[in-house]
Amino acid sequence: MAYAMSSFPDPSTVRAEPVPHRIWGEGLEPEAVQQLVNACRLSISVAGALMPDAHIGYGLPIGGVLACAGAVIPYAVGVDIACRMKLSVLDLPAGHLTGQKDRLAKTLESETRFGVGAKWAEPRDHAVLDEDWSVSPVTARLKDKAHGQLGTSGSGNHFVEFGTFTVSEEIAADGTALPAGEYLALLSHSGSRGTGAQVCDHYSRLAIERMRGVLPKELLRLAWLDLDTAEGQEYWNAMELMGHYAAANHALIHRAVARRLGAEVVFGVENHHNFAWKETHEIDGKAQEVIVHRKGATPAGAGVLGMIPGSMTAPGFVVRGRGEAASLHSASHGAGRVMSRSKAAQSFTWGGVKPLLREAGVTLLSAGIDEVPGVYKDIHAVMAAQRDLVEVLGEFRPRIVKMCPAGEKAED
Repeated sequence: MAYAMSSFPDPSTVRAEPVPHRIWGEGLEPEAVQQLVNACRLSISVAGALMPDAHIGYGLPIGGVLACAGAVIPYAVGVDIACRMKLSVLDLPAGHLTGQKDRLAKTLESETRFGVGAKWAEPRDHAVLDEDWSVSPVTARLKDKAHGQLGTSGSGNHFVEFGTFTVSEEIAADGTALPAGEYLALLSHSGSRGTGAQVCDHYSRLAIERMRGVLPKELLRLAWLDLDTAEGQEYWNAMELMGHYAAANHALIHRAVARRLGAEVVFGVENHHNFAWKETHEIDGKAQEVIVHRKGATPAGAGVLGMIPGSMTAPGFVVRGRGEAASLHSASHGAGRVMSRSKAAQSFTWGGVKPLLREAGVTLLSAGIDEVPGVYKDIHAVMAAQRDLVEVLGEFRPRIVKMCPAGEKAED
């Protein structure tokens, strides 16, 4: 729904017209497009973009990118702060995916935990626990809970999987080069667990209460915190901490899996896709420091490497950003959903899905029926729509997939 100026209790919070924004992809949900337009009319907004995997979200759509001046929108970062991808190439032959399939599957079962409240009986340690957790009353209160959940994954679309990673030309990251070839790789997707969700909940509520009566209720999920306020700084510091915490979760998962297999990691790529960054972009012909929210969007600055997944039967891609200014140096974070979880539960059965898994050569250890391949867009079409945003360097093909068991399980 579009909102007229007169519908806002305080007209100073909204512009008559949206700031410059650009949309990638065809046939996107009109509601998602309108969400971006509404966000681009906020007084703090300076530019926006919508990625080809976009679908409706809270406040800012999934796949939405929004640059703001001096303020951060908690819901434009997202509920799962610092949800991220991590790919590790192991020094084991790709043939292990067939010859050692049972061993690889047992490793995923033993070294991962999924779901709301998932934790380890004996908490795992990481240097992130030595950071200052008193930056927010939320993180201070939940540090022990966060410790228990270190090295675990959430529910929904979070996963840990083995697959083949194929590169046609040598690629390099962090001083390490990976020659052309086919490799065994580990890929994970998860974020900052229950602690990150509580940070989002606390500061979203705070922002909404501060702007109630200023923004109409339809747009309150776009409520912001000024970064020159104590509350804004608290949220920013907590968000940064959750970024380190999410990275630690992935690091522990990959370390545990590699150790269990007696393997070494020879190459890796990782990135957030629910976060806000202080970046300098050209706005109205002048360089300006802005807050770039990427809610379900991958950083794609010139030369920046990232990982864009597909689905449990579709490939994901390691990409190198082209630094497109109009996208605010961003790309999609995946294929994007085509239906809600409730609709998926009504539309699919494991009896209908299992033949597709067999055809794709995928062993599914567990997952919810709302995460089957049919709920996602065609990743190839999504990648084709953003050729000007990223260059594909390598392809990851899932072979052994572990997700959170939810509702009906994939197992017989």
